[in-house]
Amino acid sequence: MSIFGNSIFGQNAPHTPAPAQEAAPGGAGTAGKRVEKTDEQWRQELTPEEYQVLRQAGTERPYTGEYWDTHTAGVYQCRACGAELFTSNEKFDSHCGWPSFWAPLAEGNVRYIHDRTLGMERVEVRCATCDSHLGHVFEGEGYGTPTDQRYCINSVSIRLVQDEDPQVSATQAED
Repeated sequence: MSIFGNSIFGQNAPHTPAPAQEAAPGGAGTAGKRVEKTDEQWRQELTPEEYQVLRQAGTERPYTGEYWDTHTAGVYQCRACGAELFTSNEKFDSHCGWPSFWAPLAEGNVRYIHDRTLGMERVEVRCATCDSHLGHVFEGEGYGTPTDQRYCINSVSIRLVQDEDPQVSATQAED
């Protein structure tokens, strides 16, 4: 089952995600509160590349982002507001040049917009807390994932918070 009912691109899908104002964001550091800032505030807080992707729905070049081939355990947060969006447990190698996940941490942490720019029919993924552009979600591409979906996310849109290193006892270290 896709996020939009029977088909992620279906015109008559029975379920349409709630608009940003009604979304129920989770996410660490935000306590479920919406983050709203002026354009000038975003420009001051984000690097030019972060601003172009997060606030203007840009896309970083493939194979250039920090996390496209990362296998480190942890939680991926929105780079703009810190909301928890994805985990390394759902990350997989799609070989597309961007970090790929088969599901978000929780559906309420992201929202979806039909994107018809560039002559394509896509589904944009945004942070439900601050409405920043993250990337796009695709389905039916044949990846062997539980959802048959690929959340293709810009590295510049997220920040990895690594899991704490497990404590290693002296006897384990000697083995």
